[in-house]
Amino acid sequence: MNRWQLSQAAGIVRAGGVIAYPTEYCFGLGCDPLNLSAVLQLLSLKQRPISKGLILVAADYSQVDPYIGPLPTECLATVKATWPGPHTWVLPAARGVPEWLRGDHDGIALRVSAHPQVVALCRASGGPLVSTSANLTGCAPARSLLTLRRQFRGSLDGYLPGPLGGAAAPTEIRDALSGAVVRPA
Repeated sequence: MNRWQLSQAAGIVRAGGVIAYPTEYCFGLGCDPLNLSAVLQLLSLKQRPISKGLILVAADYSQVDPYIGPLPTECLATVKATWPGPHTWVLPAARGVPEWLRGDHDGIALRVSAHPQVVALCRASGGPLVSTSANLTGCAPARSLLTLRRQFRGSLDGYLPGPLGGAAAPTEIRDALSGAVVRPA
C-alpha cells in the first residue's frame, strides 16, 4: 500500500462507496457505517441479511467510544486490555446506533485493530469502518485478491491492496457483559 492507494480508498469510503481491504485474517468489505446507502450496498453485494448486524473496526478506542452504551468499568477494562488487537467484542450499543449496524441485536460488535493498513484506512477515512469478511454469504472468505475479484466480479467501488495480518482464523467474538464466546476463533 502506498499513500496514493490509501488516499483513493479513503476517498471512496467518504464518498459512500464499498471497498475491500486486508484485515487480520482475510480481506474485509468496508464502508462508512453511518451511510445507510453504503451499508445497504455492502449487504447486497455480500448477500447478507441486515438482521445479522455488522462489525465495526477502528484505529483506536476514540473511534468506537461513541458507539458504546453504558458498561460496567470492569467490563470496559477487560475489553480495552485486548485492544488494539484481533479481538472483537459485542458491547451495549449507545443510544442512536443505527439498527442497520446492530441488526436484530441490542449490542454492537466492535474491534480496535492493530493491522497497520486497517489503522491507516480508519484514520484516513475519519472513523471506524464496517468490517465484514469479503465473500458472498456461504462462500469462503477471500484471502487473496484473485479470490476477491472472482467473487465480486468488478462490483466493488475499490480495494486497498496489502498483506493479510497472518491470523489463522477470523477474530473471536465475545460478549463484553457475560464473557461468552459468540463466535470462536
